[in-house]
Amino acid sequence: MTETKKAVKNEKIGAVVSNKMAKTIVVEVTRRVPHPLYKRIVSKRKKFYAHDETEQAKVGDVVKIIECRPMSRLKRWSLGEVLRKAVQVATDLSSIGIVTGPEKRVTKKKGKR
Repeated sequence: MTETKKAVKNEKIGAVVSNKMAKTIVVEVTRRVPHPLYKRIVSKRKKFYAHDETEQAKVGDVVKIIECRPMSRLKRWSLGEVLRKAVQVATDLSSIGIVTGPEKRVTKKKGKR
């Protein structure tokens, strides 16, 4: 009767704040806890650096991160899965029929009446 105990790793769910680094995402985890003195519910936020091997997570996605071995000075988490994709907004307005161009701002000069 040999049973091997498998370590239970921490998991957190949060939103991706940045993906500008190579194979690294920054995930912000928000939790709501009562204030120790005033008993009012307050939101606490913490950022975690997570390893994203395939670079599939984008800014705004809701992801699950899993605790892992230290990969660098700050990275101790890896991307588990993308739970909800963010809506990607097009920055090119011409694709939806809006034409933008150089506009001159009209200002009224204040003078004597």
